[in-house]
This record gives sequence, C-alpha cells and structure tokens, in this order.
Amino acid sequence: MEPHLSFRGRRALVTGAGKGIGRAVAVALSRAGARVTALSRTAADLESLTRECPGIETLCLDLADWEAVEAAVGAAGPFELLVNNAAVAELQPFLEVTRSALQRSLDVNFGAVLHVSQIVARQMIAQGVAGAIVNVSSQASKRALRDHAVYCSTKSALDMLSKVMAMELGPHKIRVNTVNPTVVMTDMGRINWSDPQKSAAMINRIPLGKFAEVDDVVNSILFLLSDKSAMTTGSSLMIDGGFLVS
Repeated sequence: MEPHLSFRGRRALVTGAGKGIGRAVAVALSRAGARVTALSRTAADLESLTRECPGIETLCLDLADWEAVEAAVGAAGPFELLVNNAAVAELQPFLEVTRSALQRSLDVNFGAVLHVSQIVARQMIAQGVAGAIVNVSSQASKRALRDHAVYCSTKSALDMLSKVMAMELGPHKIRVNTVNPTVVMTDMGRINWSDPQKSAAMINRIPLGKFAEVDDVVNSILFLLSDKSAMTTGSSLMIDGGFLVS
C-alpha cells in the first residue's frame, strides 16, 4: 500500500505486528515516515519484518506478562501513536468454553489493550503531546457468532473500554477509536475462508458481497491515527461491507 498520509517525525507502537493486519500497519506507518516499534511474541516474525522494512524497531513480548510489558514498553517510548492489534481467537461452543481459553482471551484481547494503553497514554500526557490510539476490534463485537462466545464478548468489552478511554483521555488531547472489520483476507483468513461453502453463508450477509482486504483495514487505521480525523474520538469504524445493516 502506498502511503497517502504523512506521519513523519511521529513515534508509533503497533502490537501484534508480526503477521497480518498489524504487520501491514507497521510497514505502512514506517513508509509514511513514522518511527515504528513493532511488538510481537514471535521472534521469527519480527526478524522477517525487519528484513522487509529495516527501519522498524522491535519488541518481542508476551502481552499477558504485565511486568515485562511495563518495563519494555515504558523503556521504548514515548509514543504519539498506538495501534492495539494483538488478539487471540479461542473458538469454542459456549458449553465447552474452558477456563484457560477464557483467561487467555481476556488477557490479550482486553487486559493487554488496557495495560499498553495506560503506559503509552501516561507517556503522552507527561510529554504534553496530542496522541491517537486505534484499537482493532471486530464486527463480532456487535453480532453474535456461533462458537465465538468468548471472542464476541472480549471484543464488545474492548469497544466499551475504548469509549471510556476516549472520554477520560480527550481532555489530554488523546483520541481513541476502534476499527471493526469483517473477515479479513490475511494469509490466515484466506486459509480459513477459502472453502466456498463455508464462506458463502457469511458473504451472502454482506451487501458488498466480499470480505475485507488487509489494505481496507490499514487505510482506515491510518485515517484514524492521522490529523484528518482530528474531531473523531470514541467512534467505531465498521469495515464490514454492510454486514451489520443486513
């Protein structure tokens, strides 16, 4: 994706940056002039990212480890831009949800967003700079999906957390928004949704008749990080092809 916006001189942290949407956001921000720190729990992914985009700095961390995150993110900052993209999808029928799946999902999809945002927002406030945070949510925060009890619930919690963050951080000139995509055609998305029989039921509920591409999400995130959305905070930007109106 060719950058349409300039982030020259701004520092950005992207979580879940080893693969998929997070990786594409990190690369796009770097190419648009930002100084980017990419966070992932997988060292091999970060190594390949730095080969693709040598200017990116990296943090190899498990976001569920609060003490390690506190130390590493605190030392790597301050940042003016934050994209909380890291997430896990532990898909189980409601009656079979396990405690470990619930805890892992809460730790990464909700707790890590709260914690990383606290660290970065405190840095922004201490520096006296305006900032922007984008949390990557999902259409699953708005619509019940089979086998997604925990995932839907954590993404719904993330949407409300983002609204409260927007309310409390607004006076410090920090904006907070979410993007809420439908199925996205990352490498993993193509594998999981390549079966026409499986994908047909979902696509038939999308008025535009297709799933989202990675750039659809990246472009929306860059817009919300940029000064082009200077009056937008506490909002959820649906990237669902109209799924929720059908």
